[in-house]
Amino acid sequence: MAVEDTQPLISHLIELRKRLLNCIIAVLGIFLVLVYFANDIYQLVAAPLISQMPVGSSMIATDVASPFFTPIKLTIIVSVFLAVPVILYQVWAFVAPALYRHERRLVMPLLFSSTFLFYFGVAFAYFVVFPLAFGFFTKTAPIGVTVATDISKYLDFVMTLFMAFGVAFEVPVAIVLLCWTGITSPEELKKKRPYILVGAFVVGMLLTPPDVFFPNFARYSDVLPV
Repeated sequence: MAVEDTQPLISHLIELRKRLLNCIIAVLGIFLVLVYFANDIYQLVAAPLISQMPVGSSMIATDVASPFFTPIKLTIIVSVFLAVPVILYQVWAFVAPALYRHERRLVMPLLFSSTFLFYFGVAFAYFVVFPLAFGFFTKTAPIGVTVATDISKYLDFVMTLFMAFGVAFEVPVAIVLLCWTGITSPEELKKKRPYILVGAFVVGMLLTPPDVFFPNFARYSDVLPV
C-alpha cells in the first residue's frame, strides 16, 4: 500500500523535473542567441540615460570586471524575460491536470493578461518614465558634480524599476484573483474606491520628481550661477 501511495508523488516529481528542464533549456537557448549582442543590449537599455547626460559626460565602470560581466548579467535577465511565455506555459501544463474545467477557462486568460501587463509595465517604464526621471536627475546635479553613472549601479537601478512597474501593472490581475478567491468582492471594492484613489494620488505625489518638499528646486537650479 505504501508503495502505491508513493507512485503519484514520484510521477509528479518527474513531471516537475521535466517542466523545470524545459524552462532552463528555453532560457539557455535564448541566452546563447543573445550573448553575442550583450554589449548592444546594454547600450539599448542605457540609451534613456545616455541621451540625457551632459555633453562630454559618459557612463563609467568602477569595477575591473564589470565591463564584461554587467552586459552578460543583463543578457541573462533579458533571456529570462523573453522566456516568460514558455515558463508560464510550463507552469500551466504542470498544474492544469489538477484544475476543474471552469478553473482552466479562468487561468488561461489570467496567464495571458498577466504576461501582457507585465511587458506593458516594463515598456511604460522604459519609454515614458526613464526619459522624464533621468532628465530630472541629470539637470538637478549640484554645481561642480559631473554625472558619470557606474554601469553596474545603473543596471541594478533600472532592473528595480522594471520589476516595480511590471508588478504595479499586475494590479488588475491581482484584483480578479482576490475576488475569485473570495477575499474581497466588487461591492467592497466600490465602497473603498474613493480612499484608494486618494491614496494612489498621495503615493504618486511623493514618488514622482520633483518631490513635494522641494517643488521649485528644478526651476531655481536653472538660474543658479555657474
